[in-house]
Amino acid sequence: MKIILHEKGIILVGKAWEIREKLKQYSQQYEYVADWIHSDENR
Repeated sequence: MKIILHEKGIILVGKAWEIREKLKQYSQQYEYVADWIHSDENR
């Protein structure tokens, strides 16, 4: 599975079940996609 973050969004590449599991995992850490994008820019 690949996760590509850029300033305008996120690209998830993989099987449907992998993407669903990853989104569930990240939904526990971040409330919004914008939070996810901006948190990675600050690192």
